[in-house]
Amino acid sequence: MSATAPAAPAAPVTPGAAPGAPPELQVGGTFTVGRLSEGVILGLAAATSRDSADPVDQALGRALAEARPDLVKPPVDPADIDPASPGRRYSLTMVRHFALHDDERADVVVMRGSLEAVLAKAAVSRRDKTLIRRNAVWAEGRGWRPLAVATAPVTGADEVGPFTVQGFVYVGQNRAKPLPNEGPADWAWVEVWSASLRAQHWINVAVVFILSCTGYIIMDPFFGPSGGASSDVGFMMGWVRLIHFSVGFLWIVVGLTRLVVAFTTRDRHLRWNEWWPLKTKTDVKRLGEVVGYYALIKRHAPLFLAHNPLQQLTYTALYLACGVQMLTGLTLFGLYHQTNWFWEMMAIPTHWVGIPFVRLVHTMTMFALWAFVIVHVYLAVRADSIERHGGISSMINGGVWLRRDAKPVDAPEVG
Repeated sequence: MSATAPAAPAAPVTPGAAPGAPPELQVGGTFTVGRLSEGVILGLAAATSRDSADPVDQALGRALAEARPDLVKPPVDPADIDPASPGRRYSLTMVRHFALHDDERADVVVMRGSLEAVLAKAAVSRRDKTLIRRNAVWAEGRGWRPLAVATAPVTGADEVGPFTVQGFVYVGQNRAKPLPNEGPADWAWVEVWSASLRAQHWINVAVVFILSCTGYIIMDPFFGPSGGASSDVGFMMGWVRLIHFSVGFLWIVVGLTRLVVAFTTRDRHLRWNEWWPLKTKTDVKRLGEVVGYYALIKRHAPLFLAHNPLQQLTYTALYLACGVQMLTGLTLFGLYHQTNWFWEMMAIPTHWVGIPFVRLVHTMTMFALWAFVIVHVYLAVRADSIERHGGISSMINGGVWLRRDAKPVDAPEVG
């Protein structure tokens, strides 16, 4: 057992390299779907013989030393390496006494190679396979080559168990961004929210504020010109309604965009199946722990990288409330366009239950949204002050700093 996965195809020489020298590959980053941290995935991928001349092996070794100087490249006996071949586009490497976690060392066999070949041979859930494929497409679109990593446990009798996909490392010629988790030795930068979600969040903030102000004026015009038929009242209410309707349609577009993102995103925290966080008894238990923490009964709560179960249930309810607000707004708007079949259809609920009831639901939902906003702002400030999680700043810059040994419930170990 001696060689490794096939080297990357030839490409232009790296600027500054000597003429005729082989191109120097770079590692763009790591994606993990299991419980192993990105640093551990990189260490598993870099597990090769020390004298390997393969450009991919060398690139992985350099990346490990640069991104995680605290991790030692696993020593591998050349006899423990079964190389890739034209008919099998992955290598198999026995790694002995590897630190999968801080307090756990084990013998494992690492499968490393073509993404499709590894996915065909190793176990992976449908959800994780979707995440892997979408992240791989993103990496390939930026010139990187995904190098999948799967592991299998080794028993005392040297029997190899089933392989499980852990993630992939993307390798290429140009380093498009810094390696993940670069920073102080004991801390790691973890990206949480994508730029698209952050944009949607702040657009929602502006939209809800404008709709609430204009909607309240429409409900109760408490200022502006007034008078009888002979008075010059101007067209202020017309402008208020125009702004309300225009921003309302913009809000619907933002809502539809979020719905599309839920089914197409490569971010595990934004997908539709995260909207219901109570999938197991353990999830219900963690929900109780979070509730106890917010009620000041418990001193600590489980660490969640994204939303804890209580937050996620609240946001799911918020999505439903926003949907009700959009639908009631559309059915009220449809009353003014009864010559059009679409708006006639949209106004049917109003004909069933009456205009006053629909307006009441529309108004009460607005007040419910503002009750959420007040509590949301308080809890966000509280989290930044007490938990030091960076909830507010993460919605601006997209991520948080966590200790490398942090073990979030909803993400792999940090580091």
